Amino acid sequence: MTAKLVLATHNAHKVDELRRILGPLLDGIDLVGYDGPEPVEDGLTFQENALIKARAAFAHTGVPSIADDSGICLAALDGAPGIHSARYAGTRVDSDNVAHLLEELARVGADRPEDRRAEFCCAAAFVMDGIEHVELGVWTGTVLGEPAGANGFGYDPVFQPDGYDVASAQLAAEQKDAISHRRRAFTQLIPVVRAKLLAS
Repeated sequence: MTAKLVLATHNAHKVDELRRILGPLLDGIDLVGYDGPEPVEDGLTFQENALIKARAAFAHTGVPSIADDSGICLAALDGAPGIHSARYAGTRVDSDNVAHLLEELARVGADRPEDRRAEFCCAAAFVMDGIEHVELGVWTGTVLGEPAGANGFGYDPVFQPDGYDVASAQLAAEQKDAISHRRRAFTQLIPVVRAKLLAS
């Protein structure tokens, strides 16, 4: 019998990306969508918010659930946008958030590449009866002066990963999937998920 696992997100881009990333890792586990209510994400860290979402999905469905919370953090902005990345400009429109990030960097005079160092962070959480587990994945790079590329979403057009000379949004999906913060977090989480689900 195939085990079921709920992916607790209403973000269509994230659903597509996580299915690509997790597909080969979830042999024997059926990843299903979530259509329940969105919880209030009032945690103070990515880890807390990921757990809030996974707990809500598990409570609503009764099925073991995974969720993530992610964003971009810049030392020049004292860690901002951080957990507020999705609504940094006061909207959920990616282009608005990117424009606001660039405005904030200009405001603090972060002109040199070394002043624009960034981390994409992703906390991946797993919740089922009596079990809660979280892993954190970090992807380092630099924020570019202007957007480039049409792939990806969020801050991908202005994030240049370390070791690359292009924006994340200029990478093919399979390239990004292999090295992203989300890949790193879920690659650490899935062995725990498999051990618990396939043993139960």
